[in-house]
Amino acid sequence: MAVSKVVVVFFLSILVNNVNGQRSPTISYISQTQIKDIGGTVELSCSVQYTQEFSVIWMKLDNGNSLPISSGSSLILHDSRFALRYDPSSSTYLLQIKDMQETDAGTYACQIILSTNNRISAEVEVQVRRPPFISDNSTRSVVVSEGEAVEMECYAGGYPVPRISWRRENNAILPTGGSIYRGNKLKIKAIRKEDRGTYYCVAENGVGRGTKRNIAVEVEFAPVVTVPRPRLGQALQYDMDLECHVEAYPPPAITWEKDEITLSNNQHYKISHFAVADEFTDTTLRVITIEKKQYGKYVCKAANKLGTSEGKVDLFESIIPVCPPACGSSRYGDASTLSTSTVALFITMLILIFRNFRTQH
Repeated sequence: MAVSKVVVVFFLSILVNNVNGQRSPTISYISQTQIKDIGGTVELSCSVQYTQEFSVIWMKLDNGNSLPISSGSSLILHDSRFALRYDPSSSTYLLQIKDMQETDAGTYACQIILSTNNRISAEVEVQVRRPPFISDNSTRSVVVSEGEAVEMECYAGGYPVPRISWRRENNAILPTGGSIYRGNKLKIKAIRKEDRGTYYCVAENGVGRGTKRNIAVEVEFAPVVTVPRPRLGQALQYDMDLECHVEAYPPPAITWEKDEITLSNNQHYKISHFAVADEFTDTTLRVITIEKKQYGKYVCKAANKLGTSEGKVDLFESIIPVCPPACGSSRYGDASTLSTSTVALFITMLILIFRNFRTQH
């Protein structure tokens, strides 16, 4: 009986050894998805079984390309940030990456090479938290006519996925209402000239301070002419300035007319334009040494491709000169610098006072 038991045990041991020898290599454990900050450290574990006769490698899979990192317990990739450790007690290959960069994000594969065309593979995703950045396919600027619909787009990358919001310069109210709008697209059904200005597309994901893009919105609109002083009086032989304020985009052509005749710079008139901004222009017509025929209605006209507008100024005769511009560029209070026009003004006032005194007495 003892001999029989020995024989049975012997054959069982042979059978077990044969079974063990026929077991296929396997990957028993692979790390779960890893999310790390830039500059951090990640460790990837891969535990295998029955791989005594086979090679175990770490690979990085990048857009269809494979970058070998290690083979067995040795590194192939010569990068001081990478380290490999093998634990024989658990048959675990531990891949460590220090000082992580954005380019380290991707899919890492632990593979057992069975033959040239056959391998066992397990993969782990490594994600690197990245500050947001605004994509090139986002809107950069807008030029549109008043009343038209506008759609601005903003797309951003980074990890986690950034949140997009819209703001205006100086926190002005958006055409959609409120000072903040959230979403990739900002739609304005019918834009007004008051909606022009700088808009901000802001991308935030909790990594860093976020980022933004300035979007210049130009609204084309027909001229609007306003006249600050529609009636002006001035005495004969004195100068007078007629003014118009023009709001338009694109910048308009501006002219002054009297009796349907376009005026130009000469000894009787001087025209000047001052652009306050792209859409604001102040224009002044100086009537020089006024004669009788120069009294009457003057028309300030502004025209661009979207329309025409005009304003009217009535210049009438007065007895007392209006100062300025009748006083010229004199410095008031300094008797040594009084201009001829100022002296004439004082003389005229004295004459009027004297006449009034004689009438009363």
